[in-house]
Amino acid sequence: MIDALEWATATELVAAYRAGEVSPVEATVAALDSIDRHDKDVNAFCLVEPEAALQAARESEARWRRNEPRGLADGVPTSIKDLILTKDWPTLRGSRLTSPNAEWTEDAPAVARLRENGAVLLGKVTSPEFGWKGVTDSPRCGITRNPWDLSRTSGGSSGGSAAAVAQGMGPWSVGTDGGGSIRIPAGFTGVVGFKPTYGTVPLYPASPFGTLAHAGPITRSVEDAALMMDILSQPDARDWSAGPAPRGSFLDAVGEGLRGCRIAFSPDLGYGSNDPDVDAAVRNAVQVLRGLVAEVEEIDLGWSDPVDAYHVLWFSGAAKVVEGYGPGATEQIDPLLAAALERHAGFSAGDFLDATAVRMKLGREMGLLHERYDLLVTPTLPIPAFEAGRDVPEGSASQDWTSWTPYTYPFNLTQQPAVSVPCGFTADGLPMGLQFVGPRHGDARVLSAAAAYQNASDWHHYRPTSKAALSAPTRR
Repeated sequence: MIDALEWATATELVAAYRAGEVSPVEATVAALDSIDRHDKDVNAFCLVEPEAALQAARESEARWRRNEPRGLADGVPTSIKDLILTKDWPTLRGSRLTSPNAEWTEDAPAVARLRENGAVLLGKVTSPEFGWKGVTDSPRCGITRNPWDLSRTSGGSSGGSAAAVAQGMGPWSVGTDGGGSIRIPAGFTGVVGFKPTYGTVPLYPASPFGTLAHAGPITRSVEDAALMMDILSQPDARDWSAGPAPRGSFLDAVGEGLRGCRIAFSPDLGYGSNDPDVDAAVRNAVQVLRGLVAEVEEIDLGWSDPVDAYHVLWFSGAAKVVEGYGPGATEQIDPLLAAALERHAGFSAGDFLDATAVRMKLGREMGLLHERYDLLVTPTLPIPAFEAGRDVPEGSASQDWTSWTPYTYPFNLTQQPAVSVPCGFTADGLPMGLQFVGPRHGDARVLSAAAAYQNASDWHHYRPTSKAALSAPTRR
C-alpha cells in the first residue's frame, strides 16, 4: 500500500491499481488536494479541471475493476505544458496575444497518446511566453516558483511541469525542450527530465524553433520517464519529421545497468564554470558511477561555446512567432522578450546557414566521441536556482538566458538524448542535477544509465515539505 499518494510515482500507482490497493479516484483526489494546498504559492498550473479529472478517474476505476485497463497509464494523474495542444482546453502559451475563446479541437500527439493510454488529465501547466527562455514567468500567468524555496525560480521553460511534479501535484507531466527547457527545471527542482532524440516523440503543430524542439517527460523517477516514453514515442502521421517508433520498451531497458559502459565526464564542456557546490556534487556522482563498474574518464572537450549559432536559430524562431500576431504584437509581449528580439535581430539566410554549419560540426564531433564512449556526463547546470522573477542571476554579465545554461542547448543543436537526474543539494537545500547524454537514438542506454545512478543514490527520494525555504531536505 502506498502511504502518501501525492508522492507516489506513476509506476507505483499502476502497480497499486493492478493489485487493487489504490484506486485512480483516490490518486486523482490526492493530486487535486495537493494543487489546492500548494499551487497558490507555487503557481504551476494555469488551468485545472477538477470535475473532468474526477470523471476520467471514475471511468478508469471502472476499467480496473473489470481488469480491462485501457493502456500503460490508465488512471495516472497527468499535467500538460501550456505550449502543447489539448482538445477543449485553451493553449495560451503564456501570452496575452492568444485568445482563450478560439476553438480548441485537436490534441497534440503527446496528449493523444496519453488519452489513449487512459491518463487522467488534471490541467495545463505554466510556460514563459512561447517558451522563449530558461525560467518560467509570463505576462499572462505570472511567476512560477520553486517548491524548495519560493523565492527561487523553478527554471524553464517547462517550469510549471517541474514545479508541479516536485510539489506532489501529480506524478508526471509532459514538457518541451528547445534548449534545455525540460532539463533546466528538472535540475533546479530535483526531479527527472528527459529530452529524447529529436523525432522520437512526434510533434504537431511543428515548433517555430524547428528541429531544436523536443517533447518529453518530467517525472519523479527514471522508470516513470521510461514508461511515459513508451507512450509518447508511438507514431503520429501529422509529424512528417518524426522517426519510426522505437523497437522494444524503454521501461524494459532501464534495468540493464552500467556494467561495461564507457563514460566520458566533462565538468564544463571546455567553456563553462561551476558553482563549488555543483562541482562537488557532480564529482561525487561520478564516483558513484565508477562504483557501478562503469569506466569513467574525465576528458577535456576543448569546445568553444556554440551559443552564437544557437542564438541565430532560437531567436529567428521567436521572432517568427511574434511576427505571426501582426503589427503591434511586440508592444504586448514580455518586455524582456521584446528586448531580446531587438538584440538578436537582422539575421540573414547566410547567418542561418553558418549556424547550421556549426551545428553539423558539433554533431560530427559528438558522433566521433560516441565511437569511444557510450555516454557523456556533465552537470545539468553550473548553478543552483536563483531569484524568481529574473531571466538571469543577479550580477550576470549577459542579459541572455543562455549565459547560465551552457550545458543544455548544445545537445539541442545535435539532437541527442539527454536526461537530468537529481545528484545532491546545496548547503542551503537547493537541488542540483547530473546530465547523461547519449548518441542519437541511444535513448534506452541514457535512461538505463540514469536509472542505475538513481538507484545507487538517494537524492530522488527527497521532497520539499513546506512553502518556506528549507535549511535541509527531508525524505519521503
